[in-house]
Amino acid sequence: MPQGDTPGNGDMEGEQVYQRTTEPIQGGGGCCCCADITRARCVVKVLEVIFSFLAFILEEVVAFCNICHALYFFEFVSCSAFFLTLLLLIALTTSLRQKVERVNWKKVDIWYTVVIAVFFLIASIVFAAKNEGSTEEKSAVAFGFLASFTFIADIVLYLKEEKWPVSRKETTPAETTRSSETVKGETEPLNEPGNVSV
Repeated sequence: MPQGDTPGNGDMEGEQVYQRTTEPIQGGGGCCCCADITRARCVVKVLEVIFSFLAFILEEVVAFCNICHALYFFEFVSCSAFFLTLLLLIALTTSLRQKVERVNWKKVDIWYTVVIAVFFLIASIVFAAKNEGSTEEKSAVAFGFLASFTFIADIVLYLKEEKWPVSRKETTPAETTRSSETVKGETEPLNEPGNVSV
């Protein structure tokens, strides 16, 4: 029998014996992968970073204040919002979030945005009520309100796309109820006459 006619030698016409078993990773080489955030929310987050930064810078150039507590609170909130939102934006739009797999980025995103929106709004209202009326302070307050409304818009966009992330307890299978005989058998010594299998 000729060698070409033997079955299983891989010379069958029209059939491929060895096929590809793995698929190439799509987009694995790039660093930008915006799977968890839409383009609209990405733009809103960039605006949050810009408005927070401008509010912080304009507050920093204020030369004089009589009631400085409102100014310091606004400074803390605007600076925190700028740095933390920038960090979150980098995490959501790059492969960093894939390297930190234990973090639920969607929950971190929405809860952070809610907290910052509330604090930024409060800080802007307080600073608007208690300032010296300089141009820098008014501009800082204006950008503070713009940043607050941008954070609120981010929350609205999130809720349109996703459900509110409530902490659901994972359902675990119910434990099997043990009968008194089973429990008794587990606590008895092994050398008892009733436990020896024949």
